[in-house]
Amino acid sequence: MSASVKSYAAVDLGASSGRVMVGRVGPDSLQLTEAHRFVNRPVRVPEGLRWDILSLYGGVLDGLKSAGQVDSVGIDSWAVDYGLLDADGALLGNPVHYRDSRTEGIAQKVWATVPAPELYAATGLQYAPFNTLYQLVADGPGGAQRLLMIPDLLTYWLTGEQGTELTNASTTQLIDPRTREWSYEIAERVGIDLELFAPLRQPGDPAGLLRPEVLEETGLRGPVPVTAVGSHDTASAVAAVPASGDRFAYICTGTWSLAGLELDAPVLTEESRAANFTNELGLDGTVRYLRNIMGLWLLQECVRAWGDPDLGELLLDAAKVPALRSVVDAGDAMFLAPGRMPERIAEACRASGQPVPGTPAEVTRCILDSLALAHRKAVEEAQRLADHPVDVVYVVGGGTRNALLCQLTADACGLPVVAGPTEAAALGNVLVQARAHGLVGDLAGGRELLTRTQPLTRYEPQGDTARWREAQARLARA
Repeated sequence: MSASVKSYAAVDLGASSGRVMVGRVGPDSLQLTEAHRFVNRPVRVPEGLRWDILSLYGGVLDGLKSAGQVDSVGIDSWAVDYGLLDADGALLGNPVHYRDSRTEGIAQKVWATVPAPELYAATGLQYAPFNTLYQLVADGPGGAQRLLMIPDLLTYWLTGEQGTELTNASTTQLIDPRTREWSYEIAERVGIDLELFAPLRQPGDPAGLLRPEVLEETGLRGPVPVTAVGSHDTASAVAAVPASGDRFAYICTGTWSLAGLELDAPVLTEESRAANFTNELGLDGTVRYLRNIMGLWLLQECVRAWGDPDLGELLLDAAKVPALRSVVDAGDAMFLAPGRMPERIAEACRASGQPVPGTPAEVTRCILDSLALAHRKAVEEAQRLADHPVDVVYVVGGGTRNALLCQLTADACGLPVVAGPTEAAALGNVLVQARAHGLVGDLAGGRELLTRTQPLTRYEPQGDTARWREAQARLARA
C-alpha cells in the first residue's frame, strides 16, 4: 500500500446490526470494504428490553481482527442509550434498550418541574420518550459512578480511557446547543448529576490507544490509536452527505429516517418545538436540524412478521399497487414498539376511514408512500422554520437501496433526490479519522472527495405534488 494511503477501521453499530468497515484513504481516493458484519439482537428479560452489549463488543473485536492492520479505529452507534459503571469501572448490568417501556409517563413528570417549552428553549431537543434525560429520571440515582454512551463505553473497553463525544452527548437533552456545553441548570432542576458523565470530547480528538489485551486478541500491532468521530451515527452519516454549498436537505435512512437541514445555529422557537424538530450537534460547529421519522423499521417489522419474504419481489409488487391509496403517520409513537406491525398499520388505516391494506404488497406500498409523505413534510417544514431554502434532497444510508422509496421521495418533495452513499455513517466515521490524521481537509473537502469516489444515483421528481398535498391534508384530518 502506498505510504500516502492509510487504513481506518470504522465500527458502525446500528439498531439491528453492527459492522466493521475498513476505509482506505489517499489524497484522491476513498475505498470502503466490509471486514465483518454481525447481528445486534436485543434481548427481552424479566426486567425489560436490554442490549446484548457483550455480544456487540465481541463483534467489534472479531471485526478488528478481520480488518487487519489499521492506522486508527473510530466507533459510532445509535444515540441516547448508555452503560452505567461502578467506582472500579465495571459495568452495572446490560444497557437498557430505548424501546423499553420504563420511560412511559416520565416526560410528563419532568415537564411538571421544567415545562416542555422551557426545556426545548434550553436544549433544543425534540420530544421523544426515550431521550437520555427521561431514561435517567426513570432509572433514579442508583449506585452508578460513571455513565458512558454506547460508543464511549466500547471505546473505554478498547482503550481504558473515558470520554463523552459531543455529537452523541447532544442527544441526551442535557446539552445547550448554543454553547455546545452541558446545561447545568436543566440537569440540576431535574435531579441529574452531570459528574456522572466523563469529560466532553470533540470529533477528531484522540481517545486513547488499543490496550495490550485488545492488540493480542485482534492480532494488531501497536500502537493503534482510537479516534473520537461523530459517534452518533447520524452525525457521521450527515458528514458523508456528498453535497456542495448549503442549499440542501438530507434524509438519513435506515431503521429511522432523520430528515432535515445542516445549519450554523439552532432553531429554538416555540413553533419549532411544536413541530417536533430537534437541534443535534454536528461537525465543525454545525447543527443537525431534523425530525425523527419511524423509518424502515415499519417495513422491517412487517417483513419479520411475514416470515422474511424476498424483499426485491415485495418491492416490485408494491410498485404495482395504486399510489397513495392509504397512508399513515410515520412519526406516530403507536408504531414505536415491536410486534404486530401489519395489523397495527391496518388498524390505523381503518380508524382514519381509508382503505385497509390486506396483502403484503399493499401494506408495503402504504409504508413507502407514508415515509415519502413524512419526508416531504419534514423537508418542507424545516425550510420554513429555519428560513433556509433548499434545491436538492440527499438520501444516504440503507434506504438508498430502495429505489421505489427514493423515487417516491423525489415525487413527494418535488425536488431532485441524490441517493448515496449507502454506508454513509461508516464513511463519515472514516473521514473524521482521516482528517484527524491530516489526510483530508475540512468538511467541504471530505464531501468533495465522496462525490468523486462514491456511486450516486439521481432521481428527478415525476408528476406534480398536488396528490401528495391532498394525501397530507387527508392525514391531517384523520
